[in-house]
Amino acid sequence: MKRTWLAVSLAVFVSLLLLFGVAFSLGRWERFGGSKVALIAVEGVILDSKEVIEQLDKHRTNPSVKAIVLRINSPGGGVAPSQEIYEEILKTRKTDKKPVVASMGSVAASGGYYIASATDLIVANPGSITGSIGVLLQIPNISGLMQKIGVKSVVVKSGAHKDLASPTREMTDAERQILQGMLDDVHNQFIDVVAKGRQIDRKKVEAMADGRIFSGREAQSFGLVDQLGNLQDAIERAGAMAGIPGKPTVIQERKRRLFLIDLLRSGLSLFDIALPIYPPSTLSVNYLLW
Repeated sequence: MKRTWLAVSLAVFVSLLLLFGVAFSLGRWERFGGSKVALIAVEGVILDSKEVIEQLDKHRTNPSVKAIVLRINSPGGGVAPSQEIYEEILKTRKTDKKPVVASMGSVAASGGYYIASATDLIVANPGSITGSIGVLLQIPNISGLMQKIGVKSVVVKSGAHKDLASPTREMTDAERQILQGMLDDVHNQFIDVVAKGRQIDRKKVEAMADGRIFSGREAQSFGLVDQLGNLQDAIERAGAMAGIPGKPTVIQERKRRLFLIDLLRSGLSLFDIALPIYPPSTLSVNYLLW
């Protein structure tokens, strides 16, 4: 009888071990256990939405995840990826009825604030840099340099504006009007999103949407932030909103990086203090960015 009990216990232990091993290898380990809060990091310039959207979808369909916290530490980024993440957050809130809380790190401005405005609650540190509600397009012009070195650009085009914003010549007034019209349209989209998400009168948002930045405490006084606090405060609020008793269990997907990338990131962190000094929206890679 004793041997039979030991054999059964060993079989159960091995089965559970295999089950957890398979679940871990398939990325499903977080489905075990009780109610949880999922933590998603939005870091750096927002140039692609794929990773964040995949995580939102994964946690949205996980029945053990009852709430999501977005830890935003970003100065902004591309228009389209910011809008895609924004829409996915709304889907999580409305379709799956899971509360989403934004936690602002050092900086959550421009595209970073656009994303935050889609959440149920925004928590910021008193010194977090946020705001910068606006759009910017920077176009380098090297025509003067080309003239000095004797290089000419020959363009063959199918339409008058096919080479719009070419860096090899001066911009015409007509081209400037076209680009300004596009920027004004996207700017209005940004204002609409903030006014709707924060439930602030559109006229008030327009007055703040001139590209200026705010500290977390200033943003709270204007209604752009709900409360002051750190990441742990945001996690606890998310758990309370989801009805999780006590201190909630937190899960976060961590991706392994190459050692060289880690080394570069640690070196670039020296510039963290300098980043907020410049308007966060002035991050351009020859493309339209918040």
